[in-house]
Amino acid sequence: MPLSTGELAALVARDIPAGSYVNLGIGQPTRVADHLTPEQGVILHTENGMLNMGPAATGDDIDPDLTNAGKVPVTELPGASYFHHADSFMMMRGGHLDVCVLGAFQVSVHGDLANWHTGAPDAIPAVGGAMDLAIGAKQVYVMMTLFDKQGRPKLVPKCTYPLTGLRCVSRVYTDLAVFDVGAGGAVVRESFGITREQLRQVT
Repeated sequence: MPLSTGELAALVARDIPAGSYVNLGIGQPTRVADHLTPEQGVILHTENGMLNMGPAATGDDIDPDLTNAGKVPVTELPGASYFHHADSFMMMRGGHLDVCVLGAFQVSVHGDLANWHTGAPDAIPAVGGAMDLAIGAKQVYVMMTLFDKQGRPKLVPKCTYPLTGLRCVSRVYTDLAVFDVGAGGAVVRESFGITREQLRQVT
């Protein structure tokens, strides 16, 4: 069966190298924070100015002044620190993040990323810090469904939506399969409820 968002987030969390400094993009990627373990020693960075963010806050732990970049209430871990938005972008652009996890409208088999605008006249562009993360992080993981709402593949030979970054994505996590992407094209790492031959046919 295809993976749920929670199962996919757990899979991404499993693959983040221990001790990494990581940024989680808004939307599905924020769920990764809930599946990281203290033993991994991962330090989460948020675009809006926090380091060592914890998982999502619930119940009495919710502080309306403590949110991630997607405005979701979060917790803080021991040693958490806060800084100006401009300093946060300096960290993103300066190569200080080991991994970022982003959502996407499309990813090409060579690692091009399109995640800020579909090009539709009535669509609202939402670039945020995605361009800075795409070129600043040492590794870019994408977390998305393999197909859009119209049933079209989001892993494509060439992006048709406006680009966020060129050849910046290294791995794509989807509900049906995980792919490594790059100069040699897309390679299936593992699949869920679908054979590799079926993947070839539907993509």
